Amino acid sequence: MLTTKQRVYLRSLAQKEKACFQIGKDGLSENLLTDVLNYLNKHELMKVSILQNSMVDEEEAQEFFEEAGIELVQHIGRVLVLYKHSDNAKDPIVLPVKRK
Repeated sequence: MLTTKQRVYLRSLAQKEKACFQIGKDGLSENLLTDVLNYLNKHELMKVSILQNSMVDEEEAQEFFEEAGIELVQHIGRVLVLYKHSDNAKDPIVLPVKRK
């Protein structure tokens, strides 16, 4: 679970990124999930866009990715920002520390 400060930090990093994957008329599939998990294993942060011709809405996509253990950082319109910590990342993201 991400704190508010961690979400703000991840949103600032994602601002300059472009959407890596698109959800189209095929919808949410296991192949998409596998590709997203592989990408997050290397990069930890990504954007996914939902195309206009897709039958999937933002809430369905959010539930689909959260079931796989992927955190939703933000969604603006039809673009989702996803995060998953990885020990194999090329350039690991250091999140702000949680305070007690």
